[in-house]
Amino acid sequence: MKEVLRKHIEEIVPLTDDQFDIVFSYFKPKKLKKKDFLVKQGDSVNCEYFVVNGLVKAFYTDDEGKDHIMQFAMENWWVTDYQALLHKTPAQLDIDCLEDTKLLCITLEDKDKLCASLHKMEYFFRKKSNSGYVALQRRILSLLNNDAKERYEQFMSLYPSLYQRVSKTLIAAYLGVTRETLSRLA
Repeated sequence: MKEVLRKHIEEIVPLTDDQFDIVFSYFKPKKLKKKDFLVKQGDSVNCEYFVVNGLVKAFYTDDEGKDHIMQFAMENWWVTDYQALLHKTPAQLDIDCLEDTKLLCITLEDKDKLCASLHKMEYFFRKKSNSGYVALQRRILSLLNNDAKERYEQFMSLYPSLYQRVSKTLIAAYLGVTRETLSRLA
């Protein structure tokens, strides 16, 4: 776990061994089994999670019981219900494991302390956050402007490895299409 996090961070900022030991001291490991929930709607959320190994999905269930997948998060991705974390409100999302999953979690308070004490990490988290905003904007614009075929092609271009790891039903829910429509596209 330690080596995976270090490699991930050092894609953006270099760290000495001592600096990384400080960074790692702020993280707590967590292991979940397939189908376990990391976050449930209504929960309080106090951590951001780094996926070391495995796969999770973050989704919203509407009043009619339909799931809307917001995000898949696999190795080296970050996930949480950010609104709940940052605003201290109940979670609106469920996050569950699609595979056995190993994570590292950091509380918002510890993240703030880490960034205050090691400015390289503030830069790292800003870069990761900005990348997340760009991905979210791209996803929203795709849902607004692209037809099903274009959304499918974009998904396959951006996340080809997910196609082998995620059921077609979940991919369809992520793309906002029916399973039948996805079958015609694939």
